[in-house]
Amino acid sequence: MYVFRMNCELLATCSALGYLEGDTYHKEIDCLESVKDLIRYLRHEDDTRDVRQELGAGQIVQNDLLPIIIQHGQDKALFDASIRLMVNLTQPAMLCFGKVPDDPVFRHHFLQVTSHLQAYKEAFASEKVFGILSETLYNLLQLDWEERQEEDNLLIERILLLVRNVLHVPADPCEEKKVDDDASIHDRLLWAIHMSGFDDLVKFLASSQSEQQWSMHVLEIISLMFRDQTPEALVSAGQARSTEEKKRDCQELEALRQKEHAEKRSRTLQRGTRHSRFGGSYVVQGLKAIGDKDVIYHRNLHNFKQYTHDTGKAVRRVPKRNRQAKECKEKRRSALNVRLFLQEFCMDFLENCYNHLMYLVKESLIREQTQQHDETYYLWALSFFMAFNRGNGFRADLVSETISIRAFHFIERNVTNYYEMLLTDRKEATSWSRRMHLALKAYQELLLTVNEMDRSQDDSIRQSSNVIKSNIFYLMEYREIFLTLLRKFDETKQPHSYLKDLVESTHLFLRMLERFCKGRKNLMVQRKKVRRRKSRGDKNLPNPDTTPEALAESWRIVEEELKSSGFQLSESLTERIVPFDATSETPLEEQRTEAMVRVKDALLARLGPEALALLRAAREVWPEGDVFGSADVEPEEELELLKQILHANLPSSSPPEPVVEEDDDGLELEEEELESVQVSETEFNFLDFLKKFASPNIVHPYLVLLKSYSKNSPHTNHCIARMLHRLAFDLKMDALLFQLSVFNLFNKILSDPAAAAYRELVTFSKYVLNRFFSLAKQNNKAYVELLFWKNVGAVREMTEGYSQEGEGKKQAWTEEEEEELRKLYEEHRHSGVPDIVETLLPLLSDSTRTRRQVVTQLVRMGLVDNAKELKKQKIGTRIVLWTEEQEEELQMLFEEYKDSDDVLGNLLKKLTAKRSRARVVDKLLSMGLVSERRELYKKRSRNAHGKSSGKRMTEEEFLAELTQGAPDDSMDRDEEEDEEDESEESEEDEEQEREKSQNVMRKSQSAHTPVERRADVGAMVTALHQGGMSGPLLWLQNCLNRTANDREEDGFSQPVPLVPLTETNEDAMDNKSIQRLLRKLGMRAPANEQETFWRIPAEISASQLRSAAAALTPREDEPRVVAEQDGPTSQTEKHLEEEEEKEEEEGEVSGEQRAQALRALLLARKRKNDTTEHTASVSDFTSLEETESTAERSQEKNSAKRSRVLDDDEEEEENEKDSSTAMDMDTKSDADSEQEDISAPVKRRRKMVLIDEDED
Repeated sequence: MYVFRMNCELLATCSALGYLEGDTYHKEIDCLESVKDLIRYLRHEDDTRDVRQELGAGQIVQNDLLPIIIQHGQDKALFDASIRLMVNLTQPAMLCFGKVPDDPVFRHHFLQVTSHLQAYKEAFASEKVFGILSETLYNLLQLDWEERQEEDNLLIERILLLVRNVLHVPADPCEEKKVDDDASIHDRLLWAIHMSGFDDLVKFLASSQSEQQWSMHVLEIISLMFRDQTPEALVSAGQARSTEEKKRDCQELEALRQKEHAEKRSRTLQRGTRHSRFGGSYVVQGLKAIGDKDVIYHRNLHNFKQYTHDTGKAVRRVPKRNRQAKECKEKRRSALNVRLFLQEFCMDFLENCYNHLMYLVKESLIREQTQQHDETYYLWALSFFMAFNRGNGFRADLVSETISIRAFHFIERNVTNYYEMLLTDRKEATSWSRRMHLALKAYQELLLTVNEMDRSQDDSIRQSSNVIKSNIFYLMEYREIFLTLLRKFDETKQPHSYLKDLVESTHLFLRMLERFCKGRKNLMVQRKKVRRRKSRGDKNLPNPDTTPEALAESWRIVEEELKSSGFQLSESLTERIVPFDATSETPLEEQRTEAMVRVKDALLARLGPEALALLRAAREVWPEGDVFGSADVEPEEELELLKQILHANLPSSSPPEPVVEEDDDGLELEEEELESVQVSETEFNFLDFLKKFASPNIVHPYLVLLKSYSKNSPHTNHCIARMLHRLAFDLKMDALLFQLSVFNLFNKILSDPAAAAYRELVTFSKYVLNRFFSLAKQNNKAYVELLFWKNVGAVREMTEGYSQEGEGKKQAWTEEEEEELRKLYEEHRHSGVPDIVETLLPLLSDSTRTRRQVVTQLVRMGLVDNAKELKKQKIGTRIVLWTEEQEEELQMLFEEYKDSDDVLGNLLKKLTAKRSRARVVDKLLSMGLVSERRELYKKRSRNAHGKSSGKRMTEEEFLAELTQGAPDDSMDRDEEEDEEDESEESEEDEEQEREKSQNVMRKSQSAHTPVERRADVGAMVTALHQGGMSGPLLWLQNCLNRTANDREEDGFSQPVPLVPLTETNEDAMDNKSIQRLLRKLGMRAPANEQETFWRIPAEISASQLRSAAAALTPREDEPRVVAEQDGPTSQTEKHLEEEEEKEEEEGEVSGEQRAQALRALLLARKRKNDTTEHTASVSDFTSLEETESTAERSQEKNSAKRSRVLDDDEEEEENEKDSSTAMDMDTKSDADSEQEDISAPVKRRRKMVLIDEDED
């Protein structure tokens, strides 16, 4: 009864609107009120959307609302209400129901609403409708912001929403069975938009500075306009077919023709000479039927190849969760006039609107001022218009807004987010998969655009491309994104079109990376490794035995261990032990009992040092009552107290957490939590990176796509064949493809009638099959291996031979072996050998023990706290100690070659024990054979004269060193010591090349005295001031002073880039004269394309920076040359007096800073002393290393969470070589090698410093 009354009310309300007579619409008096009533009814409709369905069935939009806005548009109130009602009625069905309903009844209502929307769309495909909308919108946009009311802004937004809703309506596949080049309803709607001029208004809104608030609506309308189009189809619209297109069509026709001829030939051979009903019956020998007899075949022999036992059986139903993901609807080609209009729209949009609109949308997305999933429109626009730009005469300036590292980062973040939601939100997995595909297309288009920039004729564009590529290849997130996506591919959630784009993008990325590596000898990239805290699983830990015999045995072991160590504890163990939790709500008295229980648990676990450390720590926290012993307790008393605690009846607790933190294979450990992300730099090798693709998880997606080789494009098949060729030929991993399903696919390709069209696949298939049959002659188990997918280890065993049985099993340590290991370790722990594990291995009775097994057992037995203490030293640093004979040999060789042109090179060639350059230089300095490193450089010019090594520095020389000498020396020292981490062969070549450039600089500098060099700097500064460079020089002076203040306040220094924030300063940094002045002052130029700005080196002290800044001030009188040297004391006092007078006048330097300048002066005078030089270099480099490692850990902390989900599988594949990249400086030095290692180099890392613009 209620439904009937509702229908009556709707009918009466619709009748009160008016009526259509011919082409004229007569509105009623209550027309406005009726429209408002309809809006009110829609607000109170039920879940089935009954009001919406009734109004759609009554064709209220076609017969009433559209005629009202066309003929009565001058009635502003009625026009606004009608637009408001139509916006509600054209709302997408997906928004009305939330999702596609699963219930059949609601699904019916959903389809009904969709059919009404399709009828509305057809009615809107009229030039009159869009003509009135365009005119109204134009008049509203003509109003200034002062004249525009709130109602005007609402009407603008509603018109845009109405157009958006109409364009969003999907096509009806049953009604619109149009062929390509025929006009569909969507095409007619687009043509109406074009003829009414509404598209011009859209472009105006996209480019206007005053209409920025409509940017998101405009982008949605544009994306829906191009919904059925492809960039390639629009680019070629109205153009004759190119030669490539004709060739591609000819290849497709040729493949079809060959296939048809092969089918005809096979049908001809199948025709027998007799009639088909007399085909005969045959017995198939060797093929058993249901019983014990052979199969009887009753058909013609030419069909026997298709015989199978499955004939006639019911097809097994595939569960819905295991079905392949459905493909999205294919694109269709619109009518030619529509394509031409859209082509012109794209050109105008790129020329005038793209960069501005994409910037506004990106800012809205970052500030979260948009609705959910609005970033998909941004991703679509990026991929579509950048592809159109590439095809239509590439111009980088038209899409410059989206060609940046920010764009790569934005897309990579969205890909990661979409994949996480794909795993968690399984009900909406299809939607998340489509969004992920859209992000992948955008990433692919960015790579294609960067690749297109490489082929540009403009040098600046090619340089920009190199900068972008260097950043992409440097960061691990961008470098390994395709590796992760291939590993995570799931064909039940992601369609084949996604896999096709993924394979093609991977092919493009590898090709760009390979070309980028070919032109560079060594490419440094960032590497991340997640350190995990490991703990023994509770299931694997047996309950401690508390029988008297077990307690006595435990006490015997603990007592012997403590006595053998002399009751001495390591610092790391003492610092790590905390007896109470200050943040816990448990009272301290109860925590005291818990501490005693922890001591007992450690004793039961036979961890004597940990129990003693807990006892001593608890004594400091709870000294009252001497519960844990008195303050002056003797070791024997502590031992007795531990024995009492062991035999005391205390409550049980959870077992103690072991102190092992190293990820060792010898320990049966379980994952607990992510502890930290370790970031380092390593040299990139393309083949090593390619080895990560040698995995069945990555090969499988390629083979899934190869199954549809006949439907794939030639380029897709080429990408598949190229990747498999890289694995099989470049990496020699062809056995990775020795699998039965792969061979079945190869057989299908080889027997294809149109195999001539797939020559690349045919050639590769034959190559793999030939390799397999060659291997099968040597390995009789190769045919069995075809049944299984193989990893790298199985491939190696299959090709090189299988390991013996039991070879890989872990050997348990007996009590005798443990006791032997304990005694040997105690004997050699203080012997001073550089690697104690290498010393113990040959002394063990079991010679089959490996280094890892010994290290693991030492950690398990508690003899060492951490496996890091026993890490193997790097190659090139193992030979540390110098014997007397080697020192005598070095001294003799030095005396022989000290007058030669290349002293160090001759020494390295003649030394019996080969050592690195840095080790030999350090030894020469420590023995006093040379006083500074400069004496060991190659001598290029015998006429060049420099300062005597024994001569003390004057004040002029010191001031010159503040601006030139000190940075050079520090940089030279760094560059020499960095070579220690490399192999000796590469060290010699690189050091020689570097010494060439350094010696050239020294020759040019040695031709002048220090006073002349200061005069040279002053003359350059004066010339620059006269040339109008006062502003940039003042900015440079401020940068140097500010950096000096920061280094004094922070106590450490790091390279600081000189970032020009104004156009004047930016142009000045490109000036050759400014660059020469910067080199004179010791600034460092950009090392490669990964660096953009000049840098203040970390080695320049604060006092040197202030002196360099003072040198930038133009002086009225030039510095006078002192004819006679008064001595170091008088010169020092005179220099300090001048400094004090200048400081008093300027009022900028405090007394503390003057004292620091004095210390710097005294340090510079003693720089000839080798001991002081070594000590200073070690302290500088150590602080630099700590600072940089701290900054790197904080810099990469935020990205660890995002990459954790995608990169879990990679972390388990990290080998021991990669894990030894970062050396622990504390564990590296011991008592006997302290003197030789005092100047051990530390590898510098590139740092990215963020500069706040407000500071300048």
